[in-house]
Amino acid sequence: MRKLLPLLFILTSLISYSQDLLTTKDGIDIESKILEVLLHDVKYKKFNNLNGPTFTIPKSDILIIRYENGTKDIFVSPTVLVEPIITQTSSELYQMGITDAYSNYRAGSSGRGGTFFVTLLSPIVGLIPAIACSSNSPRDSNLNFPNDELKKNPSYYSGYKHKATRIKKGQIWKNWGIALGINLVATVVLVSSQSQY
Repeated sequence: MRKLLPLLFILTSLISYSQDLLTTKDGIDIESKILEVLLHDVKYKKFNNLNGPTFTIPKSDILIIRYENGTKDIFVSPTVLVEPIITQTSSELYQMGITDAYSNYRAGSSGRGGTFFVTLLSPIVGLIPAIACSSNSPRDSNLNFPNDELKKNPSYYSGYKHKATRIKKGQIWKNWGIALGINLVATVVLVSSQSQY
């Protein structure tokens, strides 16, 4: 049995013919003999008809070639990044920036909370953080752009930043006004409660 097994392997290797296997991107395996690999094409003959015609297939249609010696070539199409074509005018992009800022910008670290609490202590002193915070535009890291490609367009960026600045100012002054209102109500309640005694 030990001598029979190696003899069986030798006989099968003599009987079997070596062939290349070409696999297309569609998943079709073609048993072939690769003749030549060119810059854009591969020339081959079908393995079941080596005396027949020579076929040519574009490399872009090939996924992999497995050669008879065990090596293989893998063909990967380079991915082409297509830049989006912006067809809107500058004014349309500016308006789009305003619309996007309205729906995406959140003035989280705008200083509105600090303004609110300082104004609760003293409405006059609360004017200092309100003026200081509302005079600065929001940082780019806080703008929350929905599209990085549009952010690179100056018209879109300008519209978005303008609207975000207005939102930030509005929220700061709204918080100052709410705190002022709370102060006024508290003052009226205190004065009316003291006048009853």
